[in-house]
Amino acid sequence: MRTRARIVRATTILLALTVLALIGYWAAVTIEDRNETARTTARFDPPVWAGQNFIEACAGGFYARHESTIVLTISAHCGNPGDALRDAGGRVIGVLGARAQLADCPEGRFCAPSDILTMALATDRIPWGHLNVVDMGAGGYRTFDVGTRPLACSDIAVGDQFEIDGRDHFRSGTVIVVGPYHFATDTIFPCLIVGDTMVSTGDSGGAVLVRGQPAGVIARRLDEGRLGFTPLAEGLDNLGLVLCTTPDCDLSPERAIQP
Repeated sequence: MRTRARIVRATTILLALTVLALIGYWAAVTIEDRNETARTTARFDPPVWAGQNFIEACAGGFYARHESTIVLTISAHCGNPGDALRDAGGRVIGVLGARAQLADCPEGRFCAPSDILTMALATDRIPWGHLNVVDMGAGGYRTFDVGTRPLACSDIAVGDQFEIDGRDHFRSGTVIVVGPYHFATDTIFPCLIVGDTMVSTGDSGGAVLVRGQPAGVIARRLDEGRLGFTPLAEGLDNLGLVLCTTPDCDLSPERAIQP
């Protein structure tokens, strides 16, 4: 009986310590999340969606120009070409355009240079004067200088530092893998970059900065929730897009052709 009592007492203590440890972990994560999501900058009107959620499940990547149309890059799995995305009040926020894809692809599969779909923005959703900006939440606004070049897969290496923000949750980390992605039932990407930071629903399509430069879009949630992103330059080139590196993307409200 005494042995049994000792076992029960020891088990009770172990469970109590486990619960306390979990509470401590939860508290630490909560504090960390609060610190990482505490904005220090006001939002513009209309807001910059590059780097931020524009619908519940997806975030914007970067502003770009297709001829005379301003677009926001989003994740290819956030909608279908031709769809009109609307806000809660039914107003159009943008019309989805082309999806990046590669013609050289195994039969029955879909291949893409990057997980990018374009959204041509409604006129009242364009943040004129801030099209060369990415909103990194607690990480602040990042502005690209004229001539800033989007990074390609070959520009990114293991050990590089990156930053993301989708869901208004700023995170940073280190690139741990760069290579092809050939998962049997998914899109084939010639290049997928893996980071040591966790992502979740709502991060999809969000901007990724590597060494402070526009580098990619959040594409996949990999094993244990790790970040998987695809390179920006290849996706923009495939869709004939020019990254916005001036406040009005070398256009004007009068000359822009929007849906």
